[in-house]
Amino acid sequence: MNDFERLRNEISNCQICQDFLPAGPNPVVQINPMAKILVAGQAPGVKVHQSNIPFNDASGDRLRTWMDIGPEVFYDDSIIAILPMGFCYPGKGKSGDLPPRKECAIHWRNRVLEQLGNIEFTLVIGQYAAKWHFPELNHLNLTDTVKQVCATPSDKLVLPHPSPRNFAWFKRNPWFEGEVVPNIKRKVKLILKHN
Repeated sequence: MNDFERLRNEISNCQICQDFLPAGPNPVVQINPMAKILVAGQAPGVKVHQSNIPFNDASGDRLRTWMDIGPEVFYDDSIIAILPMGFCYPGKGKSGDLPPRKECAIHWRNRVLEQLGNIEFTLVIGQYAAKWHFPELNHLNLTDTVKQVCATPSDKLVLPHPSPRNFAWFKRNPWFEGEVVPNIKRKVKLILKHN
């Protein structure tokens, strides 16, 4: 077993947050050292927890539309890595799911990213992932973070969460689907063409 296989095995058996997870531990990640695109999400929802398939919900449908790819590409771990800030479903809060458990990022994130040495493009989804990947922008709200990062050519983009709960955000910010989404599609297409 090589270092990466050991790491993936450790993640699969992680119990760090077991006392705080109402549905129990069930780490849901998709990682492979060959992956070219990283989807840096927040935490699995209840449907993902039950199916053990990342973004296996309406959020995933919208994200795949933004990327202009189907499930066969999205779930090919040699192309796309999916690494949420919290690997397990954190439970329900007052207005949606609870935030990702912080222990996950502290214990696993750098170790996994060190193994993902072929990433060419990163989609940073939601405020928790944005705060980790762009700590220098933590003083900004998510909308301003998305605008600032997307205005600068980069191999990383910050996106709002593709959840149907964000309908009002998309309605208030039509520039995102008009300007940013076509850029996502172009970058993904270019990477797929050359790999």
